[in-house]
Amino acid sequence: MRPFHKSPILGLVTVATLGAVAWAAFAPITFASREEPFEIPKGTWAQRMAGNKVEILPSRVFLTLGIRDVLLLKNLDDVPQIFGPTLMMPGQSFRLPFEVASSYQFACTAHASGQMTVVVDEQPDTAWRRLVWRTKRIFRVVA
Repeated sequence: MRPFHKSPILGLVTVATLGAVAWAAFAPITFASREEPFEIPKGTWAQRMAGNKVEILPSRVFLTLGIRDVLLLKNLDDVPQIFGPTLMMPGQSFRLPFEVASSYQFACTAHASGQMTVVVDEQPDTAWRRLVWRTKRIFRVVA
Protein backbone atom coordinates (compact mmCIF):
# COMPACT_ATOMS: atom_id res chain seq x y z
CA MET A 1 0.00 0.00 0.00
CA ARG A 2 1.35 3.48 -0.91
CA PRO A 3 1.76 6.16 1.69
CA PHE A 4 -1.05 8.75 1.47
CA HIS A 5 1.26 11.71 0.84
CA LYS A 6 2.92 10.09 -2.20
CA SER A 7 -0.23 9.39 -4.20
CA PRO A 8 0.04 10.95 -7.69
CA ILE A 9 -3.74 11.26 -7.96
CA LEU A 10 -3.91 13.21 -4.71
CA GLY A 11 -1.12 15.45 -5.99
CA LEU A 12 -2.98 16.11 -9.26
CA VAL A 13 -6.23 16.88 -7.41
CA THR A 14 -4.38 19.25 -5.09
CA VAL A 15 -2.70 21.08 -7.98
CA ALA A 16 -5.98 21.30 -9.90
CA THR A 17 -7.79 22.65 -6.83
CA LEU A 18 -5.11 25.25 -6.14
CA GLY A 19 -5.16 26.26 -9.81
CA ALA A 20 -8.93 26.72 -9.75
CA VAL A 21 -8.74 28.81 -6.57
CA ALA A 22 -5.95 30.95 -8.04
CA TRP A 23 -7.97 31.51 -11.22
CA ALA A 24 -11.08 32.45 -9.20
CA ALA A 25 -9.06 34.93 -7.17
CA PHE A 26 -7.01 36.59 -9.89
CA ALA A 27 -9.03 36.37 -13.14
CA PRO A 28 -11.01 39.51 -13.92
CA ILE A 29 -14.79 39.30 -13.75
CA THR A 30 -16.44 40.21 -17.05
CA PHE A 31 -19.81 39.84 -18.73
CA ALA A 32 -20.90 40.79 -22.24
CA SER A 33 -23.36 43.29 -20.73
CA ARG A 34 -23.82 45.08 -17.43
CA GLU A 35 -27.55 44.26 -17.55
CA GLU A 36 -29.18 41.48 -15.53
CA PRO A 37 -32.32 40.70 -17.57
CA PHE A 38 -35.62 39.30 -16.27
CA GLU A 39 -38.87 38.78 -18.16
CA ILE A 40 -42.45 38.80 -16.96
CA PRO A 41 -44.02 36.16 -19.26
CA LYS A 42 -47.28 36.56 -21.11
CA GLY A 43 -50.21 35.25 -19.06
CA THR A 44 -48.62 35.87 -15.64
CA TRP A 45 -51.45 38.10 -14.39
CA ALA A 46 -54.16 35.77 -15.73
CA GLN A 47 -52.59 32.78 -13.97
CA ARG A 48 -52.38 34.70 -10.72
CA MET A 49 -56.04 35.82 -11.01
CA ALA A 50 -56.99 32.15 -11.60
CA GLY A 51 -55.49 31.36 -8.20
CA ASN A 52 -52.27 29.76 -9.43
CA LYS A 53 -49.11 30.45 -7.50
CA VAL A 54 -46.81 31.96 -10.11
CA GLU A 55 -43.24 32.79 -9.19
CA ILE A 56 -41.65 34.08 -12.35
CA LEU A 57 -39.03 36.37 -10.83
CA PRO A 58 -36.71 35.61 -7.94
CA SER A 59 -37.62 37.32 -4.69
CA ARG A 60 -34.00 38.49 -4.40
CA VAL A 61 -31.89 39.70 -7.30
CA PHE A 62 -28.15 40.06 -6.81
CA LEU A 63 -26.21 42.72 -8.72
CA THR A 64 -22.58 43.84 -8.49
CA LEU A 65 -21.31 47.37 -9.07
CA GLY A 66 -19.16 47.73 -12.16
CA ILE A 67 -19.98 44.21 -13.39
CA ARG A 68 -23.71 43.63 -13.54
CA ASP A 69 -25.29 46.73 -12.04
CA VAL A 70 -28.30 47.38 -14.31
CA LEU A 71 -31.58 45.57 -13.69
CA LEU A 72 -33.51 45.04 -16.94
CA LEU A 73 -37.18 44.07 -16.64
CA LYS A 74 -39.28 43.20 -19.69
CA ASN A 75 -43.05 43.06 -19.39
CA LEU A 76 -44.23 40.45 -21.91
CA ASP A 77 -47.58 40.08 -20.12
CA ASP A 78 -50.90 41.43 -21.47
CA VAL A 79 -51.44 43.80 -18.55
CA PRO A 80 -49.37 46.62 -17.03
CA GLN A 81 -47.02 45.66 -14.21
CA ILE A 82 -45.68 47.89 -11.45
CA PHE A 83 -42.07 47.80 -10.30
CA GLY A 84 -41.26 50.37 -7.65
CA PRO A 85 -42.65 53.71 -8.82
CA THR A 86 -42.69 52.61 -12.47
CA LEU A 87 -45.69 51.41 -14.44
CA MET A 88 -44.54 49.09 -17.24
CA MET A 89 -47.05 48.74 -20.03
CA PRO A 90 -47.29 45.45 -21.99
CA GLY A 91 -44.22 45.05 -24.21
CA GLN A 92 -42.30 47.73 -22.34
CA SER A 93 -38.82 47.33 -20.83
CA PHE A 94 -37.40 49.13 -17.81
CA ARG A 95 -33.70 49.60 -17.04
CA LEU A 96 -32.68 50.52 -13.51
CA PRO A 97 -28.96 51.24 -12.99
CA PHE A 98 -27.47 51.10 -9.49
CA GLU A 99 -24.52 53.18 -8.28
CA VAL A 100 -24.49 52.44 -4.53
CA ALA A 101 -24.02 49.06 -2.89
CA SER A 102 -27.02 48.36 -0.66
CA SER A 103 -30.19 46.31 -0.35
CA TYR A 104 -33.22 47.85 -2.06
CA GLN A 105 -36.90 46.94 -1.58
CA PHE A 106 -39.34 47.47 -4.44
CA ALA A 107 -43.08 46.95 -4.82
CA CYS A 108 -43.57 44.47 -7.65
CA THR A 109 -46.93 43.27 -8.98
CA ALA A 110 -45.23 40.31 -10.71
CA HIS A 111 -44.55 38.75 -7.27
CA ALA A 112 -47.16 36.99 -5.15
CA SER A 113 -45.66 38.75 -2.11
CA GLY A 114 -45.84 42.10 -3.89
CA GLN A 115 -42.15 42.81 -3.20
CA MET A 116 -38.76 42.23 -4.71
CA THR A 117 -35.37 42.84 -3.11
CA VAL A 118 -32.38 43.94 -5.15
CA VAL A 119 -29.07 43.36 -3.38
CA VAL A 120 -26.21 45.35 -4.89
CA ASP A 121 -22.72 44.27 -3.81
CA GLU A 122 -19.49 46.25 -4.01
CA GLN A 123 -17.25 45.59 -6.98
CA PRO A 124 -14.81 42.79 -6.03
CA ASP A 125 -11.59 44.70 -6.58
CA THR A 126 -9.13 42.43 -4.78
CA ALA A 127 -8.20 38.79 -5.29
CA TRP A 128 -9.88 37.77 -2.03
CA ARG A 129 -13.10 39.64 -2.88
CA ARG A 130 -13.23 38.05 -6.36
CA LEU A 131 -12.81 34.60 -4.80
CA VAL A 132 -15.61 35.29 -2.28
CA TRP A 133 -17.84 36.80 -5.01
CA ARG A 134 -17.45 33.75 -7.27
CA THR A 135 -18.02 31.35 -4.36
CA LYS A 136 -21.24 33.15 -3.34
CA ARG A 137 -22.45 33.05 -6.94
CA ILE A 138 -21.91 29.30 -7.15
CA PHE A 139 -23.91 28.68 -3.98
CA ARG A 140 -26.76 31.01 -5.11
CA VAL A 141 -27.09 29.05 -8.35
CA VAL A 142 -27.05 25.67 -6.56
CA ALA A 143 -29.54 26.70 -3.85
